[in-house]
This record gives sequence, C-alpha cells and structure tokens, in this order.
Amino acid sequence: MAFSCARIDPLHLTHLSLTPFSACPCRPFFHRNALILSRPSKFHLRLLLDGPRGALCSRDRRWSTSRYRRLFAVVGQADTGQRSEDDANQEANEGYHSSVKGDSNVESQQKASQLRKRVVFGLGIGVSVGAVVLAGGWVFTVALAAAVFIGAREYFELVRSRGITAGMTPPPRFVSRVCSVICALMPILTWYFGHIDVSVTSAAFFVAIALLLQRGNPRFSQLSSTMFGLFYVGYLPCFWVKLRGLAAPALNTRVGARWPILLGGPAHWTVGLVATLIAISSIIAADTYAFLGGKAFGRTPLTNISPKKTWEGTIVGLGGCIATSVILSKIFNWPTSVLSAIPLGFLTFLGSVFGDLTESMIKRDAGVKDSGSLIPGHGGILDRVDSYIFTGALVYSFVKTILPLYGV
Repeated sequence: MAFSCARIDPLHLTHLSLTPFSACPCRPFFHRNALILSRPSKFHLRLLLDGPRGALCSRDRRWSTSRYRRLFAVVGQADTGQRSEDDANQEANEGYHSSVKGDSNVESQQKASQLRKRVVFGLGIGVSVGAVVLAGGWVFTVALAAAVFIGAREYFELVRSRGITAGMTPPPRFVSRVCSVICALMPILTWYFGHIDVSVTSAAFFVAIALLLQRGNPRFSQLSSTMFGLFYVGYLPCFWVKLRGLAAPALNTRVGARWPILLGGPAHWTVGLVATLIAISSIIAADTYAFLGGKAFGRTPLTNISPKKTWEGTIVGLGGCIATSVILSKIFNWPTSVLSAIPLGFLTFLGSVFGDLTESMIKRDAGVKDSGSLIPGHGGILDRVDSYIFTGALVYSFVKTILPLYGV
C-alpha cells in the first residue's frame, strides 16, 4: 500500500517538508522506540518521531499530492512568518547590544574627559600654589583670604542644605554672609597684627549677639554651626599665615644659597618657607599614596564616614607622607635630624586625614557629593583644601614648640 508522509522538524513544528515515499507502517522503517500518535477518523493520521526526525503519515488514499502541496504551502507561510519574527528579534537584540556598547563607550569617554580635567586643573592649581607660597607676604595672605572666603560660602551653603536642616535650624542668610566676610578678614588681620586671638573673640561675640537678637525663635543649632564655621574655615587657616611668616633663616638650605638676588636672595629662604613647602608636599604625597594604595590593596573600610577610604590605603599614605617629609628634609637640610622629620610627617598626615574626614562628614549630612562646582573635575574649594585646614595648626605648633627641644 502506498503512503504519503511528511517529515517534521522537532525543533520547529511549523517547519514541515514533504517527502513522498512508498512504505508500509508495519515495516521497520522507523526505530523501534519511535513514538506513534494516532487518531481514529475517516482517515488515519499518525505522527512518528524517531530521534531528530519525524514523519506525518496519512492512510487516506483520497489525500492526493495536491492536497499535501496546499497543506505545506500554508505551513511554509507560517514558517516564513516565524522566521521573520526570529529575524526581527535577532535585529532587536543586535540593536540592544549595540546600544549598550555605545553607552559603554560614551561612559568611557566621559571618564577620560573627567580625568583630563582633573589632571590639567590639578597641575594648574599646583603651579599657582607653588608660586604663591614662594612669593609669601601679602601675596600669600591675600590668596589665602580669597580661598577662605569661597570656602566659607561653601560651608554655610552646606549648613543651609536640606540634608542638614532636616535636623537643625540653619543660621539666617545675612549671618552666613557676614561670617564669610569675617573669615576672609582673619588671615589679613593675622598677617598685619601677627596674632588673631582678639579678632576671633570679638567676631564670635558680635555674631552670637546677632543670632540671639534676631526675630523669631533663636536656636542653639544656629549658634553652634556658626561658631564652628568661624573656627573651621576662618581661624584654622590663619595658622598657614603664621607658619609662612616664620622669619628665621634656613641657613643650611642649598636651594637658598643659589637663589637669585632679584627674588630675595638667600634671606628669602626662611624656616617658614621651607616648613610650608614640606607640609604642602607631604599632604599631596599622602593623598596620592593613599589613593594608589587603596586602589591596589584596599580591602578593609576605614570608617563609615567615607566608605572609599581603607586601612590599607591609609597605611600606604602614611608611609608616603613620612618618606616625603624625610626626603625633603634632606634636600633642604631642615629639619637637620631625621627624628624631627618623622614626627613632622606623621603630624602632617594626621591633620590631612582628619581634615578630609571632617569635610566628608559635613557633606554626608548635607546629602551632597561635592561642596561646590568651582573647579572642574575637582568640585568645590573645600574639596581641595580640606586636608590643609587642620594641618597648618599642627605643623606650626610642632615647629614653634617641639622642634626647639631638639635644638633646631
């Protein structure tokens, strides 16, 4: 008996191929484990699956080849539609991957651009600061006063932000502006009078009166945040003016012996200049080595205030800071003892770390990433000078109080 059979692709049941052949179902043409599905009717339709192949068989003689052609023409159209849908899905997937790849490229370009900005502006800031430190005098003082004014504005904007004001009452805006001006005047008064104690006390007294006599309901949070602002961004930076103003000559400094007469000659190189250069260079080294050490070995978080800082990076930064202090002391021949250079580097690192953590704590409570956007790629002025705020006071106290004990 002749049969017409259609082979079935088990992976795509809509994809059928007609293969007429003469065979008998009773003959062992298929594997003995082939699956046979039959349904009784006017004609018999059997589905036989044998491994990757299958056969659709009809025992009805009235099913001619033309009927099979019409049947598989419909099936072919369904298969074409399925293939078109698969092609569309494949194109969509390719478009998605292309989009993801494009976004990755854009992100990489943005990071590279951000890094270039940081490097360019970092070098510009470094050269400018170096020139200002070498100039000293009123140039150094006025530049520091300008930085203090901008930093004070950023501090009081942080205090007035929503993140902090959710738990406290910020000082009035006019008080914040007056305090910013007072903070900027403190370095100038320090350079002119040689001390700052009376000026700071007088300023704090008048600001406290203004807060207590304001309209409405004065709050202690207003007084505490304002007084801390005067201390943090006004009083502490003044110690850099006092440090740079130390006029004792650094007699053994080799660089000073070759310094041009037009730029002040050997007398220009004082203990204040050398100590300021060593402190600033050590802070830069501490930040750089801490960053590199954290990237390479960082595993243990240092504190919740700044999750990116690690103990491993901190230890590497401490070693880099002390090494820089010792090397520069050998170059400048000041301090003359390594036992003096090591604690100088340690105190510099200590002030750098806690100054950075203090500013991070303020920003965290304010709910912001940067204190401002003044410097492209670096954030605000406080983001760049936070490591220097406490360091000036520590280094000045060390040079004035501890170093004389070593006979320096």
